[in-house]
Order: sequence, then C-alpha cells, then structure tokens
Amino acid sequence: MKCSAYAAPCAVLAAALAALASGCTTTTEVDGRPVAAAKTAAAATEADARKRAAIRLQLAATYYQKGQFTIALEEVQRALQIDPEYADAYSLLGLINMDLGKRGEADANFQRALRLDGDNGEILNNYGWFLCQSGRERESIDYFRRAVASRVYATPAMPMRNAGICSLRIGDSKAAEEFLRRSFELDASNPITKYHLAQLYLKNRQLERARFYYGLLPRGAEASAEILWLGLRLARAEGDVRTERDLANELRRRFPESREAAALRREAFDD
Repeated sequence: MKCSAYAAPCAVLAAALAALASGCTTTTEVDGRPVAAAKTAAAATEADARKRAAIRLQLAATYYQKGQFTIALEEVQRALQIDPEYADAYSLLGLINMDLGKRGEADANFQRALRLDGDNGEILNNYGWFLCQSGRERESIDYFRRAVASRVYATPAMPMRNAGICSLRIGDSKAAEEFLRRSFELDASNPITKYHLAQLYLKNRQLERARFYYGLLPRGAEASAEILWLGLRLARAEGDVRTERDLANELRRRFPESREAAALRREAFDD
C-alpha cells in the first residue's frame, strides 16, 4: 500500500502487522500451564481489526486528498466500525467535517482523537490547523508546539510552518518569521514555507531576503497565480518596471479569473 502525505495510517498498519506476527508465537506458563493462549488470540484479533481499519483509513485519506469528501467520509466511517478506538480515524474525520463546514462535529472528532492518543503529533497538528481555520489562531499555536515536541512525529516542519502561517494571520510577524525559518531549516524543499517567507519579508520591506526566498519558488509554466503576483509586487518594490510588466502580462494571460488578476486590475498591490 502506497503511503500518502497522511502518513499515520501507514505507520499504524505496519505496527498492527508487526503485533500480529509476534502475537502468534508467544506462550507463557504459570505452574506449568499455558495461560497466554487466550490473551494471544485476543491480541491477534485486535491487531487484525486495526490492520483492516488502517487499510480503510488509507483509502479515506487518498479520497480526502483528492477532494472526494463524500467517499472519504464513507471509508473513515467503515474504519471506525471495524475499530471504534482508532484515534487517527477520528482525526481524519475531523478534517473531513472541517472541510464540509461542520465545525461542531469536527471539534468533537478531534477531541475524541486526542482523548485516545493525546501525544500523537499528527492529531495535534491537525487540531491546531482546525483551530487556526476557525478563528482561534492563538489557541492553535500551543497545539503546533506540542506536535513539534512529539518524539515520534516524522514531519515537525509541518506544524512549524502552520504555526508561522497562523502567526501571520494575527499579525505576529516576529513569531511567524521564527516558525517559518525553523520550518525551512527542517525542510527546505517545501514551496509553501518559501512563499510565506518571501511574502513576510516583502511586507517588512526586507527586499533582499524576500528575493532570496522568492528565487527558490517554481518559475515559468510551473508558477501559480500566487507566485506570479508575489513576484510582480516584489519587482514593483524593487523598481524593476520591466519584470513587473512581464509578470503582469503573464498573470493576465494565464490566470485571468484569479483573485490575483482581480487585485492587479484594482491596482491593489498591498493585498
């Protein structure tokens, strides 16, 4: 099974398979009598349920990433029918309900997930993002910090980046810079981190730093409307009229209906 960015189900599946394999060969005796058989069988049954639920959850995660929320919801519900104590499933259910606009249900899903596995970095990060998307940015920062501190979380750059983005939303540029630069140190390949650093430094008129991070972003046909708009505003701040004009023409041609093209028509260069 191919793992996606939602890595927790794959890790759980591997753990379940390992537990299943080891559980079938363990026997303990007390006063010469084997007493572990029932426990071993129960453990094997539990591991098998987690294995089957993990497969369902991975399917749900794949559909979720494609934006097919209805199918993702069905798959995650099947996972929970198999294993009602599966924390990662409640976390993904929370993300789905968040994107469906069901904020109350999403919050309850995340709370259930955290009760089951409160040190899970993936769940902490997901709940932090939910809080940030729900106008509770200051609350979200603590969950991102806890996710980073999780010893078994494989991608600490993600909550660092999210903490930076949420700090920007509440106008805390100093904290945002610290979080985003740390995220960049942990994962220099992520374009979202580089984009927000370039945008932050442009806003603060630190044009040399803005140019550095902008220079690391995709160019040409791979550049999005957001990247073109950022480059246009950076060129304008630097007084590079030719580059500003070229990027404006490319933005109009490639993304005429985008929010960025609309801002260009209004000459809203500070948006």
